Amino acid sequence: MSDYSSHTDQQLLVMLRGGDWNAFDCLYEKHWDRVYDQAFKKLNDGILAKDITQDVFISLWTHRATNYIDNLEAYLFSACRNNVFRQLKINSRFLPITDLILEARTYCPQADAKILQEEFFRNYESLVSSLPPAQQTIFRMHYHEDLSTLKIAQELKIARKTVQNQLTRAITILRASLLSIAILLNQNQDS
Repeated sequence: MSDYSSHTDQQLLVMLRGGDWNAFDCLYEKHWDRVYDQAFKKLNDGILAKDITQDVFISLWTHRATNYIDNLEAYLFSACRNNVFRQLKINSRFLPITDLILEARTYCPQADAKILQEEFFRNYESLVSSLPPAQQTIFRMHYHEDLSTLKIAQELKIARKTVQNQLTRAITILRASLLSIAILLNQNQDS
């Protein structure tokens, strides 16, 4: 095996497209730790993080002929994030923001429930208002006005990918806090 470590990611990706197993092995060795660390930070589960990391690299290999990757780190980050979200959804450890809002809106009409619902919306509005201005605008347009990312991009005259990135960041910021509030609502609903 020649020395593949001197090649750039782009050079290795070209070789990978041609089915070069050594190029894949070099990319795997070079990026495995970062993908694993990212999955572990989100899941706090070493076994699941390893499974997701393996899935990301298996996908890289199996789709090598059809994937044209400009930025390998961004591709791996995105693939890892998508697999983590899929895993969290499977495990029911993640509730989409829209589900949390719907749950709060349809919560039973008892006096305590009304107070909890009002508290949820106060916290929700406070969290949304704490987002950076661009994220806040995009988040409100998407979730409050029900606009697609394409429509938002057109209205704001920015790239659709920028809209998607801003939404992802906003959701990441809001998710943990809203999930805690939803858990509180579920506990009170069960009691």
